[in-house]
This record gives sequence, C-alpha cells and structure tokens, in this order.
Amino acid sequence: MSKPGEPHDTADISEVYGKKIDSAFIGSCTNGRINDLQAAAAVLKNRKVAPGVVLKIVPSTDTIWKECLDKGLLDIFKKSGALVSNAGCAGCAAGQVGQNGPGEVTISTGNRNFPGKQGKGNVYLASPEVVAASAVAGYITTPDRIPDIPQLFGKTENRVSATWKETELKEKQDKDTVIEGRIWLIKRDNIDTDMIYHNRYLPITETKEMGQYTFDNLKGYEDFAGKSQPGDIVIAGKNFGCGSSRQQAVDCFRSLGIKAIIAESFGAIYERNAINSAFPIITFNSPEAVEIMDGDILRIDFSTGIITNLRTKKTIRANPFSKVQMDIYLKGGLLSSRNEGVE
Repeated sequence: MSKPGEPHDTADISEVYGKKIDSAFIGSCTNGRINDLQAAAAVLKNRKVAPGVVLKIVPSTDTIWKECLDKGLLDIFKKSGALVSNAGCAGCAAGQVGQNGPGEVTISTGNRNFPGKQGKGNVYLASPEVVAASAVAGYITTPDRIPDIPQLFGKTENRVSATWKETELKEKQDKDTVIEGRIWLIKRDNIDTDMIYHNRYLPITETKEMGQYTFDNLKGYEDFAGKSQPGDIVIAGKNFGCGSSRQQAVDCFRSLGIKAIIAESFGAIYERNAINSAFPIITFNSPEAVEIMDGDILRIDFSTGIITNLRTKKTIRANPFSKVQMDIYLKGGLLSSRNEGVE
C-alpha cells in the first residue's frame, strides 16, 4: 500500500495496521473494473460497513455498473451499507463522490494520493480487498484479519478550527443591534448565488473555508475575499442572491466576518436562508440618498432601520428588522438551542 501524499511511498500493511479510518473508496479509472468490484464484493458479502465509516463505491464505466447490477454486486454493496454512485472518475475529480474533508483519513483504491488530489484529508492507497476489509473493520486491515465486531472508536475530535468556533460563539453571545463598518458598493442587480459562491465549491463543508471563494465568479470582484476585512458591509442592488438555493452563499460572508448586506431587495430563498442563520440583511429603497462611496463607514441600527453615512452625516430610514428577524438574530439562528419560542 502507499502512505498519504506520495503514491511511491509504499509500505507493508503491517506498518499501518490498526490505523483508524473515516472513509473508504473503491473505484477510479484504474481500480473500478469488474474484477476489482467482484473482489470487494467477496469481502463485503454478509458483512456490514463499520459504524462511523463511509464506504463509497464507483464503477469506472456505465457498462461495468450495469454488469454489477446483473451479477448481483450492487445488492451486496447495498446490504453492506456502502454508498454506490453512478459511473465516473469520482475521487479524482473535485465535486464527485470520493473526495474527503480536512483531517479525514481515507483508504482508497485510487492510483494517486498527492495532497489535494482526493480531497483535503489523508489518503492511503490499497487494493480493493484491503479497502473493503478496512471499511468493515473500521481500521486498516487485511481480509484475513477482519474482526467479528468492528472497532468502535471514541468520539471523533471536532476538526473545525478553534478560531472559527470562538468566532461563532462570539457571534451568538455578542449580538449588536447597531453596527458600523466599511462598505463595499457593488452597483449591480441580480447578483445570483453562482456569482456569490460558485457551485464548483459546493463539496466544501467547513464554513471557515468558504470565505476565500466569495464573489470569485463576480466579474470585477474576484479578489474580494483577499481585500475584504472582518466588519465590512456589502451594498448591492436589486434581487441579491437570486438563483440556486444554497446556504453557502450566506455562510461565505460569515466566514469572512462580513457584518451585513444591504440591498434594494433579496432573492426570496436567500433572504430566508440569511435570516434563519442570523446573518444580518437589510433592505432600503434609495441607496443614493446617503451619497455612498466605496470605503465609507456606515452605521446601521437594525431595530429602527436608520442608516447613517459617517462621512456625510446623512441618514435614511431603511426597513428595520421585523420582530421575527430580530428574535432569530439575537438568539443566534433559527435552529439555535437558545431560540425556543420563535415562530
């Protein structure tokens, strides 16, 4: 087998025997052949994937997928608890089944395990039989050493960085109803969720990692993530956040520490996603009334809707938070344990 990061760094399996795994992958163009899948099925038959482990199986072609169906392999995989995908490149291609997350340990039949090739975790390379056996055991092992009862490990350490956890906790405990921040003035209508957070980044699951991709599909603002600062405020035109329904288009701003978004209107789903996650959004009808320029500092009172440009000293009244929006905001989100009673 090969150790993480270098496919040429081979080792006897005895060197890594017993290593806890989070996921297992059987597939790719070189190891998703029918004989590979038959070998895996022989190990998985009448067995179950270990609790806490995800086994992903991807036949390399549609012809092989159909052959697996005809020969009963898919039934074996299903009964074992494996996740079987449509045929394809899978783990070798971002956005497909087989990618892993930060800190995750995967054992894979892929032919490459360079950093980032199959996700952001650590990938060991092995044969289909070893991968299947390890998925059943819960740790790296061989088919002849599969335990009768899988190894149950303690609760996995939360891999979200302490910085993000502290930031999120502070957000929930320190909710100001009056904020100030430097503004980014984006004079555009219909900025959709693909412009905000493109679908090629949807495999990313850690909120703290989403910010770096904010607006990188919005022409002229591809460098927004690098230039924005925590506490900034975004101002846009009509129908901000239209398009696909994706929470990431809200969370990417939270990841960067953006304090609020002001727009003439929001896409309906985006508006609800933002409110539900306690991210401040506010609407106003006459953005020109406060003579806003990029870099100005605005003060916003969520309870009254009064927006003040600290440079010009001019104010306008925007639409204040509704009672429901304010309740959800103050309690840290619709699903917050502190949010009982919000309807």
